[in-house]
Amino acid sequence: MDQQPYDQNQTFSIDYLNQIAPKQNNKLSLFNNKKILLVIIGLALIVVVSIISIVINSVSDSAKKPYYQLGLRLKSTQTISQTIQSELKSTSLRTTNSSLELYLANINRDITTPLKNNNIALGNANNTLVSQENGKTLLAKLEDARLNAILDRTYASEMAYQLDTILVLMQQIYTNTKSASMKSFLSTSYANLSPIQKQFANYNDTVN
Repeated sequence: MDQQPYDQNQTFSIDYLNQIAPKQNNKLSLFNNKKILLVIIGLALIVVVSIISIVINSVSDSAKKPYYQLGLRLKSTQTISQTIQSELKSTSLRTTNSSLELYLANINRDITTPLKNNNIALGNANNTLVSQENGKTLLAKLEDARLNAILDRTYASEMAYQLDTILVLMQQIYTNTKSASMKSFLSTSYANLSPIQKQFANYNDTVN
């Protein structure tokens, strides 16, 4: 039989081209699609879990913030009262401040257990909050008052305000906490600090 010469211009039907074309492995393609889908789902779950964790931590930090504020502010207030005591001229103001020192020493001792019971460690407070509550700004203001010979009046006014903020924090925490030890601590501490806050608020620098 004579072999027909190959015609370069010969055309082939689409069906014929489809028949000789390499076949795709549908099973492998399906496997790859499932694998990619699982990876996408896994990444999405990681993102969702991360967002939920951030939200929970944020809410938890927000709920604990007043506890940190109270603990840090009580400590800085005690330091301030101790630092200023020897600089006060008024006998009555020194007496009031001496009482405050004693109460704050006891309060800062007694708050340790309630804070621990509520998973609060003051050493874990964030740096911003520690800076806000370290009392350095108030001490600088009081030093300026001393240099201008108005320390007693300024100290009484500032301490009245400082103690008022502490009392407000105590009320806030008392309302929101379910801790029996914290409620007991706050009730006793509030009763002790409230009269002294009023003494500072009512201080008259014309009376020694």
